[in-house]
Amino acid sequence: MFHRTPRATLLAAGIATLVLGGCANYVTKSNFDSTVAQLRATDQKQQQQLDKQQQQIDQISQQMKSAFSKYDAQITQLQGRIRVDTVSHFAFNSATLNDRDKQMLDGFARVIREHHPDVLITVEGFADPAGTPAYNKRLGMRRAVAVRNYLIAQGMTSSELRTVSYGAARNRQVKPGAWGAKGEVNRRVALVVDFAEPSAQAGTQAGAVPSAQG
Repeated sequence: MFHRTPRATLLAAGIATLVLGGCANYVTKSNFDSTVAQLRATDQKQQQQLDKQQQQIDQISQQMKSAFSKYDAQITQLQGRIRVDTVSHFAFNSATLNDRDKQMLDGFARVIREHHPDVLITVEGFADPAGTPAYNKRLGMRRAVAVRNYLIAQGMTSSELRTVSYGAARNRQVKPGAWGAKGEVNRRVALVVDFAEPSAQAGTQAGAVPSAQG
């Protein structure tokens, strides 16, 4: 949920600025009241925008839970965004989507396409720790790109999708240190639905791929 403190601070700062400005120039009561009214109107508008955003977050969270109810996917609601984890898993040293993952991605694309075309999706790629950090970073990107391309094929647009790779970053592993047959949960792609203004586009380049691990 969103807190009211930042907006209350903004209102207080606006009033303080008006009062301090009055030290040099006399401020009439009508001017003071008018400025306070404007600040409160701005504050109310911001609250309405945040409330609308929260309603949208709640709605898409429920839609995702319904769409992925038969899959092992975790839906986490964060401030201003929703994280859909364990959406896609990959074979060792592979960036090829399997049919089960495609079914989940079909449902995800349908919900976004039909109900929330204005959101920004970050496709996060991961690898298990078998290979070198540099190779795993590239492999994670290949997996993220594979999911992005599939979502585009299902009717989403490239402008609402960005990719990033965390490779085998230990603090992002589902089972720290697990690789091979036991590390499938670490070889994955997660999707983050962001309702905030898009920041700088995450890098999407994938380097040359050695014949090694992941």
